[in-house]
Amino acid sequence: MNLNKAMIIGFLTRDPEVRTTPNGKTVASFSVATNFVWTDQSGQKHEKAEFHNIVAWARLAEICGQYLKKGAKIYLEGRLQTRDWVGQDSVKRYRTEIVAENMIMLDRAGAGSRGSIERNDQPPMPSEPVINVDEAAGTSGGESQGEEEIRVENIPF
Repeated sequence: MNLNKAMIIGFLTRDPEVRTTPNGKTVASFSVATNFVWTDQSGQKHEKAEFHNIVAWARLAEICGQYLKKGAKIYLEGRLQTRDWVGQDSVKRYRTEIVAENMIMLDRAGAGSRGSIERNDQPPMPSEPVINVDEAAGTSGGESQGEEEIRVENIPF
């Protein structure tokens, strides 16, 4: 049995670049930064940033291009892939990237995240439905007065 799975939570370092291949497939590429913090034997705290190259295809690429902006916090699942090619200088080059299979946006509309960059040009995202627990608990017959109806047009994908 083999397993090739990558899961990261981090911040976009640049807006996704969306292109269409000659075959008509949509592809988005961007980078996500993650931080690793550790304390050495002397008690000194260290921090190292790691930068991950991300590639998304098809509908996920379109969603990334439409909703993600530099500074956005995301959860990403995918698989590791290493490509190689020969550059114009005849030197063989390698690039390891995460091919995205699933992405969850972790920023909330109107909420600032630690380490995120202000994005005044980002369109507002629909908020999640809110259920008032006190109102819902006081109802009978399984009806919930505090529930907000979820409409298809409010779902971003």
